[in-house]
Amino acid sequence: MSEGGKTMDSQWGDGGSVDLDDTRLEALSPQPLLTRDYETRPALVYERLRQQHGPVAPVDLLGVPAWLVLGYRESLQVLQDNDGFPKGLENWRARSEGRVPADWPLGPSLEVNHILIQGGSGYPPLRTAWDVALKPFQDPRHPQAKRLKAAVTAYADELITLVGQGGKTGVADLSAQFSRPLPLMVASHLLGFPGSQGDDALMDMWRVLDAGPDAEAALERLLATLAELAATKLEKPGDDFPSYLLAAHPDLSLDHLARELFMLLGMTSDHVGILISNTVVEVISGEGSVRASLSAGMVREAMNRSVMRKPPLVNFVPRFAAEDTPLGNYTIRAGDPVWVSSAAAHADPLFADHVASGTTISTRAHLSWGAGPRQCPARELASTVAAAGVGRLFERFDHLGLALPADQLPWRSSPFMRGLRSLPVRYELSAAPVRPPADGPAPEVAEEVLPDRSARQRSSLWRYLTGLIRGGR
Repeated sequence: MSEGGKTMDSQWGDGGSVDLDDTRLEALSPQPLLTRDYETRPALVYERLRQQHGPVAPVDLLGVPAWLVLGYRESLQVLQDNDGFPKGLENWRARSEGRVPADWPLGPSLEVNHILIQGGSGYPPLRTAWDVALKPFQDPRHPQAKRLKAAVTAYADELITLVGQGGKTGVADLSAQFSRPLPLMVASHLLGFPGSQGDDALMDMWRVLDAGPDAEAALERLLATLAELAATKLEKPGDDFPSYLLAAHPDLSLDHLARELFMLLGMTSDHVGILISNTVVEVISGEGSVRASLSAGMVREAMNRSVMRKPPLVNFVPRFAAEDTPLGNYTIRAGDPVWVSSAAAHADPLFADHVASGTTISTRAHLSWGAGPRQCPARELASTVAAAGVGRLFERFDHLGLALPADQLPWRSSPFMRGLRSLPVRYELSAAPVRPPADGPAPEVAEEVLPDRSARQRSSLWRYLTGLIRGGR
């Protein structure tokens, strides 16, 4: 098997022939997906659907019917066939016919037409621009990639040192105090926010992701802040992602650029934050081979194991059948929404039973970043940030252990993401920080990415994090 699930073992066979159910999606009366069981035990929900319907199942998403792809083979078929299953809400038959409620809860997140959602002729030039703009940060030979790695190390050290203010030993919530703020701080670096001025935007991004009562107001503030940042980069470009994206796609409007920055800030930060937490849990509560892989310096192997078991992005944004297409045991009608579930695909017995266990080398066939021509453009960037963050944690702490049994950790689920609400750990901080490896960035480079101390202390993000330390005493 290969990265992104690009090839499959021939031993799986052709799957045999099945009698297709031609019943239209609207006539199937699908059961709601987002239930209490889904919140607490999603694997059981996927298995029930698989037993009842096979690799593709009709589900109800908060009042809107859709197809959920549960099979690994079928997931690859959809993800790799951009012509047969394109993105773009304009391809959604029910929406064009006015059958999607105006107040559908998932509407706002899908109506923001950025790179993850967009289809049609506008996508290819936008994707090319993204690839060009991200290359300096993803190519390890580029100075910006080295500065990014320095930033991750510097921000991680800041956060770990702040945890240490609560005592050299103690209990901390690594989700709130490390896994979530770290990628947001790195995203601020990518976006080129000056000093700590982006911290208010980061807090608003946090409120949006939590979908609390203040999420709508936070979203309005955040988009306004990003539009201001976009205007600044248009007038005075810098060595940052929005400036590079504008240079690669000069026709982008400021409104469109703000939407792309929102996607990078939200998707990358939430995905990476969950990935960090899940990898930490995988290591400190996992089997001996997982610990062995990390002690051997193979952080990415531990990450691959983590995303295979618990991918942060459990369901991808919808695609739509371009024409009537057989998939699983059903005929998917043209314009039907198709949601690929990476979490369900990873648990598909036809795939999972062929994944080797008990080895420090994990499979690269996971679908955490998608597959095919629309595989996540920032996958290497996100992996680098997560790996550097996890690695720094285990360098700075002599001991990390779960403060709750692994099966009692609290989870949060959404139609797209699944991650820990909190990650309580018992820790023992090392006596002195371990310096980065000799081939790592020079200390003075890392120091350049940090705002001055007084500015940091005034920032809303830092006040929040400091409050967590004081509240835990």
